[in-house]
Amino acid sequence: MSLSFPTIRLFDMPMISTTRQRACHALLDGARRRVAFLNADCINKTASDRSYRRALGQMDALLPDGSGLALAAALQGVRFEENLNGTDLFPALCDEARRTGKSIYFLGGKEGVAEQAASNAVLSFPGLRVAGAAHGYFGQTDEAAVIRHINDSGADILLVALGAPAQEAFIARHSDALSPSLAMGVGGLFDFVAGRIPRAPKPIRSIGMEWAWRLACEPRRMARRYLLGNPLFVARAIADAAKKASVYRVTKRITDTALSGIALVALAPVFSLIAAAILCESRGGAFFVQTRVGDRGRPFRMVKFRTMHADAEQRLAEVSARSERDGVGFKMADDPRITRVGKWLRRTSLDELPQLFNVLKGEMALVGPRPALPREVEQYHASEKARLNGAPGITCLWQIAGRADLGFDKQVELDVAYLNARSTLLDLLIIALTPIAMITRRGAY
Repeated sequence: MSLSFPTIRLFDMPMISTTRQRACHALLDGARRRVAFLNADCINKTASDRSYRRALGQMDALLPDGSGLALAAALQGVRFEENLNGTDLFPALCDEARRTGKSIYFLGGKEGVAEQAASNAVLSFPGLRVAGAAHGYFGQTDEAAVIRHINDSGADILLVALGAPAQEAFIARHSDALSPSLAMGVGGLFDFVAGRIPRAPKPIRSIGMEWAWRLACEPRRMARRYLLGNPLFVARAIADAAKKASVYRVTKRITDTALSGIALVALAPVFSLIAAAILCESRGGAFFVQTRVGDRGRPFRMVKFRTMHADAEQRLAEVSARSERDGVGFKMADDPRITRVGKWLRRTSLDELPQLFNVLKGEMALVGPRPALPREVEQYHASEKARLNGAPGITCLWQIAGRADLGFDKQVELDVAYLNARSTLLDLLIIALTPIAMITRRGAY
């Protein structure tokens, strides 16, 4: 039974767009469902494995897994509400299963891995019911006995960790014979839950670079998948987008991805020096992450170098009445919350550099209206909301025409004018003029 969530069609397959919490709640509503996750490697495999694609076609829901699918969606001007990868979905699934009293059967992995994953899950979620666990080293002649054991356990949920495409083939082949209402392929999940393979630190996961961490941890096993597979997937994503999108939109996304990727590599030493300067002057992290409003009003987490003291948000009320900008949005030339390093970063616009990660993820573009805060958008008039009709950018028309010296009305006027006239040539012109604006520092504070 299909899930009643919006879908985004990529590579001729419908993928669910929702939050992990809502997905888990729907998956465990008692209806009979067969579910698969799709990541970049899975998409590459579907291109040469017709039986795998047929198995995926029998699933009731396909869940987007990883930054590759987010990139493919961004190339088409859309965005998944949340990354629904199995490792992040698993805690929410366990919590919902515990709440509803449903039991889980762990099938797959090497000898002892499924058992350890099940044991760790119970430790993390006391009261969680485990129906059984078994390794994945069995042949097709043993499948009848495996299915009998699963059904006899009375499990409500079956997690199959045989790796793609074997796990999807197993579920599709035995869909009617399996008693659990929910059966889903989970790839290498058990290795993470069992503690055999460490997950990437959260900051690395948050910028969509977990694949690089896995490559560093297991270079021999993952080199082919990532070093060869990732470029191949990007080419497929571009081709898929080209079938549906305008030439400008595809060109813009390719340019954004290429330039932001190159810039992040080239500027890595600069990032390190700036981060060190920030940390030496004041307590708190080097980066500042804040919710902003993006294309069509969708929220996202924007990252910048931290330019203020750690308690800046709490002190906003003290200085809000001294704003030097007319209309929506706070701006103050001599804001006491800004550190000395932060003031220099703002004047040179170097504080914006980490937004290259947002561009790489498809949440932002190199050129577009600057992303607003949710509290600012709440004050927008109908005409001002027109500036939300496009991906937000690191630079824009009013950034090169005066920045904070321009009133909010003028900023909106220039943003809307850009969105109505945007083209590759205009984008390149704005990008070319941005360094000049950075050097002159007009309106930079």
